[in-house]
Amino acid sequence: MKNLWDDKEAQKYQNDLDLRVYTSNLLGQSDELVLHGGGNTSVKSIVDAEEILYVKGSGWDLVSIKAEGFAPVKMATLLEMAKMKNLTDTEMVSGQKAAMIDKTAPNPSVEAILHALIPFKVVDHTHADAVVTISNSKNGKKLIDELFPNFLIVPYVMPGFILAQKIYEMTENNFDWNACEGIILHNHGIFTFDNDAKKSYDKMIEAVSRAEAFLEEHARVEWGAIEAKSLDIDALDIDKFMHINQTPLALYYASQENLRAKVTRGVLTPEHIIRTKRVPLVLEDNDIEDALKHYIVDYEAYFNAYKTNETMLDPKPKYAVIKEFGVVTFGRTQKEADVINDVVEHTMMAVLRADKIGGYRSISIPDSFDMEYWELEQAKLKK
Repeated sequence: MKNLWDDKEAQKYQNDLDLRVYTSNLLGQSDELVLHGGGNTSVKSIVDAEEILYVKGSGWDLVSIKAEGFAPVKMATLLEMAKMKNLTDTEMVSGQKAAMIDKTAPNPSVEAILHALIPFKVVDHTHADAVVTISNSKNGKKLIDELFPNFLIVPYVMPGFILAQKIYEMTENNFDWNACEGIILHNHGIFTFDNDAKKSYDKMIEAVSRAEAFLEEHARVEWGAIEAKSLDIDALDIDKFMHINQTPLALYYASQENLRAKVTRGVLTPEHIIRTKRVPLVLEDNDIEDALKHYIVDYEAYFNAYKTNETMLDPKPKYAVIKEFGVVTFGRTQKEADVINDVVEHTMMAVLRADKIGGYRSISIPDSFDMEYWELEQAKLKK
């Protein structure tokens, strides 16, 4: 992974927050690190003799975030929240907002408490494809341990307060943060940190490059020319707009043996589920109407199996994998269809690579439901 740091450019930024914006934008320029609102960053600073965490506002994109996109939250409040045994989403959001020193700023990231817990000035969090690809393999635990021996490795738990609580418990007793090079969250992403913005950024690029080099050696995916079959695409009347993907990657992905089993194993990283749902519509023949009917029935069964008091979302698919044709994504706007395609493109490559190192495995179906219907993730889509 290319390191985009520019000393001459960085010298233009004289305060902590402006430099934080610069390095956040650098991270956002790499789709292999974050996509469409993914990831979050922060910097700690002293304001009027009080320590304040400036953390990415929920819903902002790192590639375009500006100073006003960071929420300033009192560190003392966040650290007290980390010690709580129970905290609902509503309580966490209201507590964080109450602790903001600028009430006009955006809502703090759902990972604000975790950023506060990490005892370094600068914290970077991405959903790096290479790292998540390895952790999403059946051999992921062993491989991640070997590749990142000096990282804190965290098994998958829900993002937000539950994740912060888990890391608080793992580090509260004599944990040596100075010996810790970063944090790997299985099935989710990676954190790096330092008291220097450049060093934290460099650590992220180095760690992700390490994972990329491993995949290049052990999980290369190659394909030849595949001719796409014809299809009456207008029959896919699922949403107002579509993005048709017939790249060599999409054609290869859609031409696998045991197609349904291969492409319905879940999302690459948890937050993707709010855009793509857990699985696509799979078309292995031309009976689109029948396949769509069965998809909706299956989605309703999934919802009914795990619901408590949620209201079911639209049961129609967000994308389709069509045998020997490619991938089609659907949206209420063209931008939405294009964004979903971006997410699916990264997922396809990750699935193919993970299969080379033991087999792809995402988070469980119950965990997927919890993410899809998590009120804090739903709020991102409304924005």
